[in-house]
Amino acid sequence: MEKEETQLAPMAKRIFSAAQMALLGEAMQKRRGISGSAPAAAAGASGTALADLRKDYIQASLMESEVLADPIAQFGKWFDEALKAQVNEPNAMNLATVGAGGKPSSRIMLIKQFDERGFTWFTNYGSEKGQQLHDNPNAALLFFWRELERQVRIEGRVVKTSDAENDQYFYSRPLTSRLSALASAQSAPIDSREALEEKYAAVAASQGDQPQRPPHWGGYRLVPERIEFWQGRRSRFHDRIVFTRQADGSWLRQRLQP
Repeated sequence: MEKEETQLAPMAKRIFSAAQMALLGEAMQKRRGISGSAPAAAAGASGTALADLRKDYIQASLMESEVLADPIAQFGKWFDEALKAQVNEPNAMNLATVGAGGKPSSRIMLIKQFDERGFTWFTNYGSEKGQQLHDNPNAALLFFWRELERQVRIEGRVVKTSDAENDQYFYSRPLTSRLSALASAQSAPIDSREALEEKYAAVAASQGDQPQRPPHWGGYRLVPERIEFWQGRRSRFHDRIVFTRQADGSWLRQRLQP
């Protein structure tokens, strides 16, 4: 079973069609004595049971001797490696916030800057996430770089960036993106796509090619308090190295069990 899952199955996925993989999966289930009559809700579109979907991670390891002392520098090292590996949108991250009543909410954002101060993105301050961050500035970021079998979890408190930083980034954006920021009351309901397009056309006609940054649009910076580096390993025995900021600003490094 281990050889099939770690060697044969990955090779088969590269050369077999979806129909051929479904037949292979059925044959493997029969040989292992697993019933092929699982409930429909537990199977994917190809007929493969969800419980059978798994991949072993074999690309790399993460040892203490390989981790830089500064977690921001370590993030930069991994980010550069993601760029070189041509990871699909390496700057994409999941932003998790907390809404009313302690209910979590998450969405994909694009990071625009990171340095010793923290991790920065830009958005509409009046959006759902903006309102949630106003009420509760605690948030979490998650980067998942599938091609490298890595993820980075970052937790901390969020602050707004300065007007100067907001202006610098806003005026570097394409004209259409600047107009969109003015035309959209992000997260608010609207009757139709047509109505949204009409709003954009009206803004474009009134603003011309030099739209000004609206006061409700700007950046957030998450000041990290905890950063965890996760490297996938074989048999779900993953490597996890976590940095926790101490009261004096230094970082405590520890290995966590997978």
